[in-house]
Amino acid sequence: MTIQQIRYAIVIAQTGSMNKAAEKLYITQPSLTGAVRELEKELGITIFYRSGRGVSLTNDGQEFLMYARQVYYQYESLEERYSGGHELKKKFGVSTQHYSFAVKAFVETVKNFDSKKYEFAIREDKTKEVIEDVRTLRSEIGIIYLSNFNRSVITKILKSNELKFKKLIACNTYVYMWKDHPLAHKKSISADDLKDYPCLTFEQGVDSSFYFAEEIFSTADFPRTIKANDRATMLNLMIGLNGFTLCSGIICEELNGGDYVAVPFESEEDGVMEIGYIMRNDQIPSEIGKLYIENIEAYLNKCIQL
Repeated sequence: MTIQQIRYAIVIAQTGSMNKAAEKLYITQPSLTGAVRELEKELGITIFYRSGRGVSLTNDGQEFLMYARQVYYQYESLEERYSGGHELKKKFGVSTQHYSFAVKAFVETVKNFDSKKYEFAIREDKTKEVIEDVRTLRSEIGIIYLSNFNRSVITKILKSNELKFKKLIACNTYVYMWKDHPLAHKKSISADDLKDYPCLTFEQGVDSSFYFAEEIFSTADFPRTIKANDRATMLNLMIGLNGFTLCSGIICEELNGGDYVAVPFESEEDGVMEIGYIMRNDQIPSEIGKLYIENIEAYLNKCIQL
């Protein structure tokens, strides 16, 4: 097994296609297919299912990629540090569920450092990927939430991956929508009020449990639902279709604009979201990590006061 084969497998998993992966890797598709088959033969497992729609990971493949990503990211760091004779750039990465305040705090943090000397990355991604990024050291910090519904499952997953959760804020559930939505003027909104409008949720992948949902009350029976992959699309659907999503109510107008409102959600169930950050158990925050946490805490505290 070689580093090159590991990289091939990672890129194929990311693209979901042998052809797209080959284009990205600048090799021929037959060469890529052959390399993966040799790897599977050596390991004694099948990493990918092949079909007319593309490729997907098998159960063995998912386990292999979990370790392979960690090895490859560490290899990249090692190569960067000891090859080329260039001055090493320090890295800092954050992986987060789709929270504009997490991006805002990241922006304020980056302003304090010389980008010529640092390599920064922020990734808004699926919950499962946020956890995986922190576990494999791709990101130092991850931002997720816990609730009474998902707490036991997510906590168990974090523990098994040797990760720790630190609470940042606890907040009630709000309905997030366009300011000209027919319900935007209400003081509070019930599930019955929302039955005629599409509920917008972030896509978590076909193999992910509903415990990974970014929206609280993910199992609520809303008649109409639409999935999106990014925050910009979500906001466009709010305007174009009068869609809504359930969220923390913490809105960063500087990034999302002032065309959206958050209205308290009425529910008989516990709707408290506990937002926090995750890190590896064996890791302490870097200088940049400490500042990022301070910035996100300051922003959240400011929102509470407002």
